[in-house]
Amino acid sequence: MAKALEGVKVLDFTRFFAGPVGGMILRELGAEVIKVEIPQGGDAGRGLSPLIPKSGESYMFIVLNRGKKSVTLNLKSARGLEMARGMIKKADVLIENYAAGVMDRLGLGYEEVRKINPSLIYASVTGFGHTGPDSGRPAYDNIAQARGGLMSVTGFPDSPPTKAGPAVADFLGGFYAALSVLAALNYRNRTGRGQAIDIALQDCIWFLTAVEHYGSYFIDGKAHERMGNDSIPTTPSSAYPARDGWVVMNVPTNDGWERLAEVMGKKELGTDPRYATNPERVKRRKEVNDMIAEWTKTRTMAEITGSLIAARVACSAIPPFEQVAQDPQLLSHQMIVDVQQPLSGRVKVPGTVFKLSETPGDPIAVAPQLGQDNEEIYQRFLGYSKEMVRKLKEEGVI
Repeated sequence: MAKALEGVKVLDFTRFFAGPVGGMILRELGAEVIKVEIPQGGDAGRGLSPLIPKSGESYMFIVLNRGKKSVTLNLKSARGLEMARGMIKKADVLIENYAAGVMDRLGLGYEEVRKINPSLIYASVTGFGHTGPDSGRPAYDNIAQARGGLMSVTGFPDSPPTKAGPAVADFLGGFYAALSVLAALNYRNRTGRGQAIDIALQDCIWFLTAVEHYGSYFIDGKAHERMGNDSIPTTPSSAYPARDGWVVMNVPTNDGWERLAEVMGKKELGTDPRYATNPERVKRRKEVNDMIAEWTKTRTMAEITGSLIAARVACSAIPPFEQVAQDPQLLSHQMIVDVQQPLSGRVKVPGTVFKLSETPGDPIAVAPQLGQDNEEIYQRFLGYSKEMVRKLKEEGVI
């Protein structure tokens, strides 16, 4: 089946999370993504836990690098730098997530490589971007979550600032990089011109945080306090105790509140002026939550969600992770699939989110072994023979 980015050649100079996510998205959508790794050990993400006992392969590396090709290249050698520039001449996209300035010091910064390939799209993902007072600082996901404001509003009032569970900053950085590449490819199709893309993880987190939390600070100068599960501008919107666990609901509309009140056997609350509108309910958030908790705690999760779903009130039980991993809805969307890794055998991984009718994403390709594609890529991009590739490996260039 045809792929949306078929024919697009991407050089992936990334490691760990944020950059590899961007390359993964481009690969799922059909681009040829060539992962350029150091000869000694490759992407440091190859060592991230958890490791698959059978092979020692990193599960996260497998997920984030499915379908990519791997070449090894010593960018600190003159010959390796020459080879990198030769491949860049024939590439459509370069994506990297080294600290700001590293690619410049290697002689592979945008201003240098645009001279040899003016149509190149050059995407950089860093903690703080390439400009500003902190541009040279290293950063990882939790640093960006802190500096972007997310940790300051995550957690309960009596708890420390809390990191979101998943690597939100890294994934957002990869998503924004991939989206920017798609926009740049469209622009290049019209003009023939490439461009540089500068994605900062702090920027990504700030936008995510500010949409919901900056308004109150901007309007009245009040910092948003940590509110746990109530950190939503609607009420009711929290997690509530059931006899056998917890449920969550979100009722932003007035008619939804009326339906909830009726299900609770308190129909009069639906039109009570103290609760009839969302702003009034938000003012009385604790009071509203206490009333709902009083109702939910005497019922099972199934009883609560069954009655609320029948009344068209958005809700869910809060399942433990092992139940999420077997959710029939996720399974029906093929969001858990098997890949057959050469060393690890069958590995279950998340499926593709890209449900395009003509050019769907490709989730089942395997992650590459280090340097497995040296011969094919260097022959195709640089015209090297098998003997030349062997010699370069002996010399430590690849």
